[in-house]
Amino acid sequence: MKRLFFALTTLTLFSTPDTNVAAQTETEAFVPGSTLEGVCYYLPRTALRVVVKAEKTVTRPGDFAKYAFKYLRLQDVPDQVTTAWTIKSVELQPYGVPDKSKAYTIHLKSKTVAPLVGLSRDGILLSINTDADEEKLPPLPERIPAPKAANPRDYMNQEMLSAGSVAKMAELVAQEIYDIRDSRNALIRGEADNTPKDGAQLQLMLNQMDLQTEALESLFKGVKETSTEVFSLSVIPSEVTSKMLLCRFSQKLGLVDGDDLSGEPVYLSIENLETLPAPVQDEATAKKLAKVDKGVFYNVPARMKATVFTSSQKLAELETPMGQFGCVQLLSNLLFDKKTDTKVTFFQQTGGTKDIME
Repeated sequence: MKRLFFALTTLTLFSTPDTNVAAQTETEAFVPGSTLEGVCYYLPRTALRVVVKAEKTVTRPGDFAKYAFKYLRLQDVPDQVTTAWTIKSVELQPYGVPDKSKAYTIHLKSKTVAPLVGLSRDGILLSINTDADEEKLPPLPERIPAPKAANPRDYMNQEMLSAGSVAKMAELVAQEIYDIRDSRNALIRGEADNTPKDGAQLQLMLNQMDLQTEALESLFKGVKETSTEVFSLSVIPSEVTSKMLLCRFSQKLGLVDGDDLSGEPVYLSIENLETLPAPVQDEATAKKLAKVDKGVFYNVPARMKATVFTSSQKLAELETPMGQFGCVQLLSNLLFDKKTDTKVTFFQQTGGTKDIME
């Protein structure tokens, strides 16, 4: 967080905000932070980071797929590589970004108390006369790779590995699978010559047989590799909408761009949950504002509901205040003169006041 000392006097507006406060428009490029003339800052817009967790399952056929029915009576085994995607979860995470239409500067003036001002790294106003920590989005979840499958050739004997043809190798592997099954059944019934008396030892032997059987059977029925992938995209809502195309999701390709017709549309809706009163623009109000047009501008955000959905299901929903759907108000500079030491903190996501303490 940037910490800047300055004297609160007049505010010059670089671009017109959503307020009726009169201000002088500057023509030079705006750079937030400390300048020779004063301190410049932005009010934020509320953006949304959409975090999607999706499960990816890759099915691979076994080397002996065409012998699966002949030797093991397995039907409908895969004969080609396929990929299937499913959405597991969607999360909406709000954060603040500078609103270029709400850029302000505070000019320096001599013989005034110089308060401490905190700005985020991108120029959003965070605090006055106190410290405020800059908020950061949490790190994205780690992807979870597919568990490594056992290598079936680690369980094949010399005869299998040296077979003269794939058909012969498949026959020998199938016979080994049947032998393991017979041995497992004998252990369970207590008919095997080497049946252990210790229950834990018996379970260990059964688990090892299951692992060996699964590895060898994968040569016939194939394997499925399932991983969890993480995607993220950001959007800055600018208007109330019932259906805005966010992206598309393909069961074969995963998350794709909105213009990729291979995927099903994923939509975002923005609903206003409250109605703020419209600014009064009569002569009396204008005169009152003219007397207090020096101070600190801040957002009064509106509470909104964001929903991510497809044509068949709701994926995520979040109720949160958003700065761009509210209005701009003014904290008078009388709060920051020599006689007072008002401490103010602002929400980085919305630009609204968090705490005001004297």
